[in-house]
Amino acid sequence: MTRRDLTSLLPALAFMSAALTDAQTNDATAPLTLHSGVFQFGKLPVRNSSGGAATRAVLHGKLSTGEVVELHETTLMPNQMPHPAHKHVHTEFMLVRGGSVEFIMAGKSEQAGPGDVIYAASGELHGLKNTGTGPANYFVIAIGTEPKAS
Repeated sequence: MTRRDLTSLLPALAFMSAALTDAQTNDATAPLTLHSGVFQFGKLPVRNSSGGAATRAVLHGKLSTGEVVELHETTLMPNQMPHPAHKHVHTEFMLVRGGSVEFIMAGKSEQAGPGDVIYAASGELHGLKNTGTGPANYFVIAIGTEPKAS
């Protein structure tokens, strides 16, 4: 094989390598790349949890820069928690729209209300509870992915 033959094969090898990489990383559970759009609140399906939360999934996918993002809106009734305190690999921002919530973090808690932003760092124990007399409403923006279960 000559250098000319080898050089003519390089584009084909690059294409095959890219196709193989895509095939290895593109499984049915991988988040799809997100594109610009409007998500009309009234058209989002509502899911009720056993913990007393009503949740609307807004989006879940991968940004063109590579980060996986999930966004949902939750309404909690008084004295309810969406789930017990927990920790995970992804990071969360919670934007409080209405009501009063207690943000529980490793060993302490803090109150948050309309307009406040709560940050739950990766790997840190955290929870949320409605401490008001009416519904509490907030958006959660989760950035990152969890390890795949084996």
